Amino acid sequence: MSHYELRCRECGRTWGNQPRSICDDCFSPLEVAYDYDALRASISREQIAQRPPNMWRYSQLLPLPQGYEPRLPVGFTPLFQAPRLAEQLSGTTAAAKNLYLKNDAVCLPTLSFKDRVVAVALSQAKAFGFDTVSCSSTGNLANAVAAQAAREGLKAWIFIPSDLEPAKVLGTNVFGAKVVRIAGNYDQVNRLCSQIADEHRWGFVNVNLRPYYSEGSKTVVMRLKRSVTGVSQS
Repeated sequence: MSHYELRCRECGRTWGNQPRSICDDCFSPLEVAYDYDALRASISREQIAQRPPNMWRYSQLLPLPQGYEPRLPVGFTPLFQAPRLAEQLSGTTAAAKNLYLKNDAVCLPTLSFKDRVVAVALSQAKAFGFDTVSCSSTGNLANAVAAQAAREGLKAWIFIPSDLEPAKVLGTNVFGAKVVRIAGNYDQVNRLCSQIADEHRWGFVNVNLRPYYSEGSKTVVMRLKRSVTGVSQS
């Protein structure tokens, strides 16, 4: 039995686990809800600390299919102390006395914070039986979807605004994804993707897989204290 399910943010209706992001009853967003009582009995900080240094060490706290075996060591990127910036900000907030900056620009496989969210979304894409994944994007997300789809043996279709800079598109093309330029802005591209998701059995990471996709972001702050030559990671 799964330790998580989709739940409506407003009306509270549960939807099990399926590729959807909107509640049919009240049209509010769906979120992943966990059975934390069950989780407390199956995981501890000590167990997590003994696992490999990547985001998958928190697997019980992520919406991953049963038996899922990650292929990439995503996450656990450096956290650097910023004392001079903290000093400049100390007059506005007490929390700035101990300030750290997160460098997610070294995240695998495309050096972007989007690698985290895509990794979780694609774990569900395979579980739902999709052979094609997709997204609307203006750069980083496109690269992350294309790279990880190639790794997982999935086809990828990426929809972008037609005026997107060539340098941003290059990182997507190298992974063999199909890139579709749309005459419109990002919001228009995203609406088109929502319509395509209704008609085709594709996994759109920021449409019908969005609740799972969003859960990948929290691994940025799910951190056990760790110090390696003055650098903390998570």
